Amino acid sequence: MLKMQLAKQTSVNTQMLEPNGIREKHKIRTEELNAWFGKNHVLKDISMMIREYAITAIIGPSGCGKSTLIRCFNRMHELVPSARVSGTVLLDGRNIYDRGVDPVLVRRIVGMVFQKPNPFPTMSVYDNVAAGLKLNGISRRKDLDEVVRQSLEQAGLWDEVKNDLDKSGASLSGGQQQRLCIARTLAVQPQIMLMDEPCSALDPIATAKIEQLMITLKKRYTLVIVTHNMQQAARVSDNTAFLYLGRLVEYSETSRFFENPSDPLTEKYITGKFG
Repeated sequence: MLKMQLAKQTSVNTQMLEPNGIREKHKIRTEELNAWFGKNHVLKDISMMIREYAITAIIGPSGCGKSTLIRCFNRMHELVPSARVSGTVLLDGRNIYDRGVDPVLVRRIVGMVFQKPNPFPTMSVYDNVAAGLKLNGISRRKDLDEVVRQSLEQAGLWDEVKNDLDKSGASLSGGQQQRLCIARTLAVQPQIMLMDEPCSALDPIATAKIEQLMITLKKRYTLVIVTHNMQQAARVSDNTAFLYLGRLVEYSETSRFFENPSDPLTEKYITGKFG
């Protein structure tokens, strides 16, 4: 298993300087990461560290490479025809692109929640959460019941659906569907959660619930979120990265990022002078 492989990689010092100059334990580290769609060079020499048990927000204008970056963190980028990657993505010190590393195992450790809620429409609420567990060979009802309840509780959804577990997941509201997708991801016990614009299709009330959920989840998980909403990044994240034209322009603690950006391009973006 990849977890065992990662545990054996003890030679890499995980206490390293981040771009903001603060020593913290990092979970993901990229070194000169590049990504292409065919001949289109979308990520250019990205080197950064993602803190463990923290929320890292990635912002930037449309087409700057935000979603591609997080898809490189769990090897989903390579699923696109003609896509390729160079450079290094270290997870707990182990390069996830090494030969012999199973990308399926990587995606179990690095879960992903997408922009549009995507519950399995023909499955019940219960079966949506249990789907990944069953694929992993867990079939005993008692075990499934325990994890389904725990996952829905962690996603802040249990009290709202506990009497409707047999209803279709697609029958829930948009915000509930997104939390159901989060519960489905949590059920397989990832270490990292990637969230690609998780609130863009939601109303303000549902967005507030998801944001509060993120803050709660970082006690147990490492979160990386892509967002166009700079106010959201300021509200929930610990660190913020700004991408522009495929390059990492600035990466620092969120308070410093918004109050005292070091790059003039960052200041122009966050003050709305372009975007």
